[in-house]
Amino acid sequence: MIVHTDYLWFTTARRREIVRITDEVASIVKASGVREGMALVSAMHITAGVYVNDWEGGLIEDIQEWLEKLAPSGLDYRHHQTGEDNADAHLKRTVIGHQVVLPVTKGALDLGPWEQVFYAEFDGRRRKRVVVKVMGE
Repeated sequence: MIVHTDYLWFTTARRREIVRITDEVASIVKASGVREGMALVSAMHITAGVYVNDWEGGLIEDIQEWLEKLAPSGLDYRHHQTGEDNADAHLKRTVIGHQVVLPVTKGALDLGPWEQVFYAEFDGRRRKRVVVKVMGE
């Protein structure tokens, strides 16, 4: 079995930002040499997530608005009593999820016709990373 690990690094310009990472993940899969297996893509920060969905601007805005309704910024969260101001980012990450497992077939990501991989940042403007671990034969 081959196990290949690589990292993607991000410093977003805005506090909340969605970044398409499909091509970067596909490049790591290709470099791994794995022909049949899976790729784990996981945000390594508790205020960021990874998800798979359609790459359509309206949907991306809808997701951001929906998450803001579920976990509004600016509320007096108990977490803020610790000196932090990012409780909403933690909650948004919990909803979106922190990782995805993607199939690898014939040496490439095996995604559906509209599926894309995204990094979701909810407390950005500082350096963060995503681990990509490709496993298989």
